[in-house]
Amino acid sequence: MAGEGTRFTQAYCGTNVCAPSRASLMTGLHSGHCPVRGNWEIKAEGQKPLPVETVTVAEVLKSTGVTGKWGMGFFDTTGSPLKQGFDRFYCYNCQRHAHSYFPTYLWDDDRRIELPGNAGGPQSSGKKTYSQNLIQKETLDFIRANKAKPFFLFYAVTLPHGDHEIDDLGVYADKPWSMEEKSYAAQVTRLDSDVGGVIDLLKELGIDNNTLIIIAGDNGSSFSPESGIGKRFNQASNGLRRYKRGLYQGALRQACIARWPGKVPAGRVSDEPWAFWDFLPTAAELAGATLPPECKTDGLSLVSHLKGGPAPQRDAFYWELHEGKPIQAVRFGDWKAVKNGPQAPIELYDLSKDPGEATNVEENHTGLVVKAAALIQQNHGDSPDWPLTGPSPQRLADRQDKARKKPR
Repeated sequence: MAGEGTRFTQAYCGTNVCAPSRASLMTGLHSGHCPVRGNWEIKAEGQKPLPVETVTVAEVLKSTGVTGKWGMGFFDTTGSPLKQGFDRFYCYNCQRHAHSYFPTYLWDDDRRIELPGNAGGPQSSGKKTYSQNLIQKETLDFIRANKAKPFFLFYAVTLPHGDHEIDDLGVYADKPWSMEEKSYAAQVTRLDSDVGGVIDLLKELGIDNNTLIIIAGDNGSSFSPESGIGKRFNQASNGLRRYKRGLYQGALRQACIARWPGKVPAGRVSDEPWAFWDFLPTAAELAGATLPPECKTDGLSLVSHLKGGPAPQRDAFYWELHEGKPIQAVRFGDWKAVKNGPQAPIELYDLSKDPGEATNVEENHTGLVVKAAALIQQNHGDSPDWPLTGPSPQRLADRQDKARKKPR
């Protein structure tokens, strides 16, 4: 894909963990305005739902499907994918459920489908049905069913993710590695081949030249560089600081490639930044769709940039995360500010000279620190669900309720 398309080295996630990052992608809102700003578990299964007034990419487009994993609302809530614009759903709904690759069931639209041979659950010895086999099949079936008309597919593939389970270790079976390392490597290889399967089908159907594919992760590096997987695969080689659940570059920048033969320049590498919340206005422009008046997006269309032009200019990129104490970050130009808690001081980094955020230069740039503080305040939208003082009373109650119940 990189050889046939454009690789973006400074594409940013919605934020640094699953549900809020995906919510940013779907809503066109950064995490200072998005209705989901952290992983908030609801009941025994499911996450905090998108509210009814949310406008998603799927509601703007037509002939829409999602396969893989949702995690933004169960079927009896306003966040159900079938209430948020998607016509077809074949997925895990709950992101906790998606930690098992040999689950006892998946969801076909809102119908629970039992998986043969997995009745003992993820720890049983009789695991037979590997979920990715079914998800890949349904993904290809959706493309076949919609080949004659414009469509949007959100392939929220779970590979690679914990638990690191795989039905075939392939070339890694005899490696002198831990089982987790071998399984992780096999998951990455499986992801590669399944993405290739999508491209092969587009070519077979004669719609490859009419299809834009964007592949991206929903957070940056997943592991500590000191972990087994981090050491085995030299995670620290990119020189970026930290990983998932932090707000330094290593947690927010992620691999991203766009491919569209004849439209997206082949072999291009772009260092210009953009972010997940740019996807909704981009998709709307490509589809010739008019955003409804109630759709307030933080994003800017990337259509010209995807086709080889410069990235759109903006005042700042902003992130926050509510997992424990709220943390915030803002990038303006080549400057990046990080605030690791409501009472924490602002750290300041010059990304043009220090992409690994190793040296905090706030003492030398008082004016820039003041500017960063103003941008953080300006971009954080107050929400009773996501106060900067810590978890809301309702979220604390849901945590206690979750602790009393086991996920199905």
